[in-house]
Amino acid sequence: MTPRCIPIRSKIGTDVPARTHAPCGIHAVVTRAQPLPPQGTPSIAWRRPGVPSRVAVPPHHSKGPTLVTFNLLVLIGVIGGVLALVDGIRRLRARGGNTIVGIIEVIAGALFILSFFVPVPWGSLVLGVATLIVLVVALFLGGRTGRGLTIAAAVVIAAWIVLVNHWLIIPGIN
Repeated sequence: MTPRCIPIRSKIGTDVPARTHAPCGIHAVVTRAQPLPPQGTPSIAWRRPGVPSRVAVPPHHSKGPTLVTFNLLVLIGVIGGVLALVDGIRRLRARGGNTIVGIIEVIAGALFILSFFVPVPWGSLVLGVATLIVLVVALFLGGRTGRGLTIAAAVVIAAWIVLVNHWLIIPGIN
């Protein structure tokens, strides 16, 4: 007995044209044609039960205000990021200074501060290490700006990295 495709009659409201043939597969299983989803909606596979979603689910927004928890570890990181940002701005404004290092320092410091409040593609730890590397490079390259702010920012960010990784445990901080 040879399998055959059975024509499907259109149901009201399904947007399937009348006399549409269902596809015949390898095993000749006859399936009903499904209507296409409206424009701008997820695919049919997303709406079938038991099929994993291929579409990102939008985040659930709470009705209350967004709260950020401040603890000493976050405060140490923000202080280190602000010091690095100010040092980068001072390096950019100085005459004859190394502006490329200043630009990279401003970007790294700003992303490091931002990572405490907004999810960024890289975590806070990666941005902290990147900011510390830029600060050490800026310290060795020198320039016309003082080194005190650079050393202070590097020490605070290095302390933050040590505390975040639990290499040193201080009760009440980490």
